[in-house]
Amino acid sequence: MYAALALVVGVLAGLFLHPTVPDWLAPYLPIAVVAALDALFGGLRARLDKIFDAKVFVISFVANVLVAAFIVFLGDQLGVGSQLSTAVVVVLGIRIFGNAAAIRRHIFKA
Repeated sequence: MYAALALVVGVLAGLFLHPTVPDWLAPYLPIAVVAALDALFGGLRARLDKIFDAKVFVISFVANVLVAAFIVFLGDQLGVGSQLSTAVVVVLGIRIFGNAAAIRRHIFKA
């Protein structure tokens, strides 16, 4: 409940306040958003499977964002930032679609 409320408040704040992202942080924002979506869909799937734990969700959320940002940072330092960014998006995208499929099967029984 609190997570959904915080998500709504965050989206509304972003829409109305138009925050700016510093240039040095811009390459990490899309990866952080995808990692956060991965944690969100994983949490929703766990909730539907009745195994949701708020502590696990928060740790997963923060850890996914930090690990994804670290991988992109490492790629930038090695000169292959865009390739590693693509790899992170592909891996997290596969997880997101896997969780979305599980959610769909749970809701629609199909």
